[in-house]
Amino acid sequence: MIRYELVCAKGHGFEGWFRDGRTYDQQAKAGKLACPICGTRKVDKAIMAPRPLRGGRGSDRDVARTQPSGEPAEEAKPTVMSGEAQAKAAELMKAMRELRRHVEASADYVGERFAETAREIHYGETPKRNIYGEASSEDERALKDEGIEFERIPWVPRGD
Repeated sequence: MIRYELVCAKGHGFEGWFRDGRTYDQQAKAGKLACPICGTRKVDKAIMAPRPLRGGRGSDRDVARTQPSGEPAEEAKPTVMSGEAQAKAAELMKAMRELRRHVEASADYVGERFAETAREIHYGETPKRNIYGEASSEDERALKDEGIEFERIPWVPRGD
């Protein structure tokens, strides 16, 4: 997976995750990308500061700061969500943070050893327990092919 910092024509910045650069290019060309704030389909990659590779996964505050690419957009007007939309968004974020807290409290973090550990548990090589971590798309396909059940979940910042 690759993460791009994106920016819409109105200057709203957001991130997008894609299988690879070609997938981003295909979706952008087909007009499938839209700003989650204002809905415009005029979306482009933002200039990203380089992030040196490190041994760990980094933290929520390690996200690169971006500047829009290309010609400057018109001055962005404040986007105001309706009260109902704000309430729904807040409720959704609260639920996703609760899910994260529940997973962290009830499962062992195995990091990039997720696929290997899931196999060990599935085949009885290690005691059964709840785990969470990261897996490549290739590992995910292999786990599914082996009949090993798992779920991808959205991982939002803790908010604390």
